Amino acid sequence: MSAGMPPEQRAQPSAIAFLRLFVFCFAIALGVSWVVSSFMLSDQPPVIDPNAVPREVTARGDLAADEKSTIELFESASPSVVYITTTAFARRSMNANPVEIPAGAGSGIVWDKNGHIVTNYHVIRDVDQGNGGRAIVTFADQSSHEARILGGSPDNDLAVLQLVDPKSAPLVPLRVGQSKDLKVGQKVFAIGNPFGFDQTLTTGVISGLGRSIRSESGQPINDLIQTDAAINPGNSGGPLLDSSGLLIGLNTAIYSPSGAYSGIGLAIPVDTVNAVTTEILRTGRVSRPYMGVAVLPAAAVSQLQLKGALIGDVFEGSPAAQAGLQPTIISQQGVEKFGDVIVAIDGHPVTNHTDITGQLFQHKVGDVIQVTVIRGVGTPDPKELNVDVTLAEAR
Repeated sequence: MSAGMPPEQRAQPSAIAFLRLFVFCFAIALGVSWVVSSFMLSDQPPVIDPNAVPREVTARGDLAADEKSTIELFESASPSVVYITTTAFARRSMNANPVEIPAGAGSGIVWDKNGHIVTNYHVIRDVDQGNGGRAIVTFADQSSHEARILGGSPDNDLAVLQLVDPKSAPLVPLRVGQSKDLKVGQKVFAIGNPFGFDQTLTTGVISGLGRSIRSESGQPINDLIQTDAAINPGNSGGPLLDSSGLLIGLNTAIYSPSGAYSGIGLAIPVDTVNAVTTEILRTGRVSRPYMGVAVLPAAAVSQLQLKGALIGDVFEGSPAAQAGLQPTIISQQGVEKFGDVIVAIDGHPVTNHTDITGQLFQHKVGDVIQVTVIRGVGTPDPKELNVDVTLAEAR
């Protein structure tokens, strides 16, 4: 007998074949059963239960402390936030009568009980530029009131509206704080009307301080507050509040290639808003401080290997002339004498005309600024001097 399993332990070929056939048939039967049952179930109509009752509600409990404070802040501040829409008149065709069309929209804040509304200049620009339109102010109670422009500052992107009939409006002035002591990381709250959704609250923190952008007039707006609180089109002119509900900034712009919110919003600090608004209320306009110098192009100065802003001209009778700042003297033979090179204003470095303009916009008419200059460039003995200049009003 050959080696291997005993005859009684060897499986018969017929038994193996039968087992395989049984498994195969069972699998087929199971599959057919699943398909048939699925078809029958899918063909059944949904079951309606006439005795169905609402789910039992689980009690939530009290709101968290930070939720309560946020709700209280919004309910306190929202009556002071308004929705501003502007219109302009346009002709559909040369022979048609002018028709009133929507021109712009944004947010604003109630400044006082006299019916003054503060907003961004770009929100009401179309009305201010003499297009014959109107500004309509809508309050949280949905009442709408017509307003006229009291004054504006394109350089600061700020404007003040005056309600035509302030006694009929629900005026709740917003409480004003200060911005000089703000810290990165502070909680902030923005209220506005993004995309026309009125009374929208967003939250975030102060992400940065001292930011700069260009206003519509091309002048720099400095010391802006950067926040990650969502600010979208329509939020312009709305308030940025601290955790006490005090106004610390006026939302003015978003930094985004697409124009939509990208995590960087900018607000004009309330100290600037307060100063500019007060001047508009007093005079109807914003005076611009003036020093009275013209500087040579930065490219020309760099070719001379100078650091700073080289004075090309000092205007007669100007504050700069009265302070003794010296211009560059040029003849047909070339430069006879280099003028003063401005290297700093009030300790802030200056390299070009933009730096000078930016520093002047931090001051008002009548302020005395300290101008640091290098005098005697091109001579064996140049000297650094500090010159006091009293700013006058630009004409």
